[in-house]
Amino acid sequence: MPDQTATLKSRTDQQGRLILEMSGRLESSSLGDIWRTAQDAVNREKPADLVIDASDVEYADGSGMALLVDLRWQQIDRNANFELHGLSEKLQELLELHAPPDFEKPEVTGAEPPRIPEELGRMACDIWTDFKHTVTFVGELAAALAYAILHPRCICWRDVLLVGEKSAVNALPIIALISFLVGLIMAFQAAIPMGQFGVEIYVADLIALSILRELGPLMTALTLAGRSCSSFAAEIGTMKVNEEIDALSTMGIDPVRYLVLVRVLGATILTPLLTVFADLVAVSGGSIVLLAMDYPLITYVNQVLSAANWIDFSQGIFKAFVFGLLLSAIGCLRGLQAGTGPSAVGDAATRAVVSGIILIVIADGFFAVIFYYLGI
Repeated sequence: MPDQTATLKSRTDQQGRLILEMSGRLESSSLGDIWRTAQDAVNREKPADLVIDASDVEYADGSGMALLVDLRWQQIDRNANFELHGLSEKLQELLELHAPPDFEKPEVTGAEPPRIPEELGRMACDIWTDFKHTVTFVGELAAALAYAILHPRCICWRDVLLVGEKSAVNALPIIALISFLVGLIMAFQAAIPMGQFGVEIYVADLIALSILRELGPLMTALTLAGRSCSSFAAEIGTMKVNEEIDALSTMGIDPVRYLVLVRVLGATILTPLLTVFADLVAVSGGSIVLLAMDYPLITYVNQVLSAANWIDFSQGIFKAFVFGLLLSAIGCLRGLQAGTGPSAVGDAATRAVVSGIILIVIADGFFAVIFYYLGI
């Protein structure tokens, strides 16, 4: 068995140099005391010149090389001199694998303070780039929709039904819950001030008009924005990250016609039907309050039918149609714009939801102004 011990002797010569004489086998099992002794000597003396005499070193593993590298780097870091003598040729080659530049500390520069003109310019550039992509996508989607109208047999209607089931039919429970609670809460809130004047029956008018004209399509659209719009963005974004979109383009298949069109058709067709369902459930929720006030159900129904007409109903259905088109399109667009990396899909879904909600609010504002000037 070879000697497993290692020794270290330190001395200072006449020139003031610190000399560390190492011998034996520099291994992890015997290096702890030697490392501490060498560090204490260097930290105590802080020599301008450090000389390592390794002529009696028989063997050195990774730990032994680490000790030599650490001592050398400490001297370099203090702008002091380091010399190594007597190391065998084989160990010298191993030591040279750890060059001093590999251990240089990177220069850390502080973050520059934000410049408002630069940030505004970058924001304007991003908005302009996104606008160009949106216009291009709208043109491609319009061409795909026109092609679908002229060639309906070219559409995979089975995929359209599948998308409709996932995005609309499966959303019926949550839409029913939200619509029922909104109708019930509005009726409770309206019953208090109207009860002061003895006109609780007009709660039915408020529920009918607000739900059919505004809240029905708006609640449905917001639910689909968080549920289906993000789903479209995540699905297509995953395909983009996995380079499946590029593969479709390479094979000559239009991604908009193959992926986007079926999702837009499925969501746009079924969103008005979801809105009708939401209207019925919300109006039913409002009836609970009047029934609790001893009004007959037939009275509530007659009041709703007299307050709302087909114009109010058609306004909500038209809004729902536009909302479904906007949400499905923006979800697919954000998915196609997904970048690369582990957070690309999540970012695409987040952008889709935010953009969808903003578009819904803007479109609803336009509808309010248009319907006001039309007098309907």
